[in-house]
Amino acid sequence: MQIEYKQENTVLATQQNIVSQPARAAEAAWQRSAKLWSNLTEVCELLRISCPGATLDSDFAFQHVQFKSGQRIHTIGQPFDMLYIVNSGFLKTVMIDESGNEQVLSFPMKGDLFGIDGIHSRTYTSEAVALSSCDIILVPFKKFTSLGRSHPELETSIYSVMSRELVREQAMVSMLGSLSAEARVARFLVSLSDRFGAMGYSNKEFNLRMTRHEIGSYLGLTLETVSRTFSAFNEIGLISVDQRAICINDISALRTLRRLPPSRSRTKAAAAAAANAAAAAAPVAAPAAGA
Repeated sequence: MQIEYKQENTVLATQQNIVSQPARAAEAAWQRSAKLWSNLTEVCELLRISCPGATLDSDFAFQHVQFKSGQRIHTIGQPFDMLYIVNSGFLKTVMIDESGNEQVLSFPMKGDLFGIDGIHSRTYTSEAVALSSCDIILVPFKKFTSLGRSHPELETSIYSVMSRELVREQAMVSMLGSLSAEARVARFLVSLSDRFGAMGYSNKEFNLRMTRHEIGSYLGLTLETVSRTFSAFNEIGLISVDQRAICINDISALRTLRRLPPSRSRTKAAAAAAANAAAAAAPVAAPAAGA
């Protein structure tokens, strides 16, 4: 399709702005390993839906396009003609107000569908930005609708995927209105853990591709509150934090957390835990001679 070639050319033109030789070599290696097309079965597996028992031919091939961190997949006001599926990488979708301030709406990951906000008005009402190197599958909306006419069961499955995304957004809105700041951060980490687990990755150790500021925008919190809450979780042993590397130590506690105890109580609890750990690690004294 012409729109696909235009979008791919835009990506390739932007990629020429890389300045460092190592970055250029890494980018070339990534592009060589990237996939160019997926058939319908592969797309359905990625979306975790059943594939219709139809003969697959070239009409059911979907193009991949690669994006680097910071590149925009679509922008606000851009004419809608495409749905997008994340094959690899991490993104954010944002709204931008008249002053240029961003409000993060979601963090699409592998197997997520985005771009559905453009269906109603025929223009995208949000902006999708890559947070890492991404491999995105393009699903032309006209192709999707024609597939739906030929395979009603596939159309139903795709609508189910769209509903899944809306349910996730509704759960987030509900959470923002009812939970404390600490509980919001805890549920966010639980959600990431569950999503990484669903993708087949570790649900206990992972890297955050988004910044603390972006997390705060998503959760309706300030950067300072997010950073302070991460530090508190680390202090009482719920998680271990090393910059963007997160290790979940107590997922059950994060799922049920409502509020953190006062900082003085947390300090005493942390000191007691450290003392107990030191006592447990201390060598046992040998018995006295002749005892």
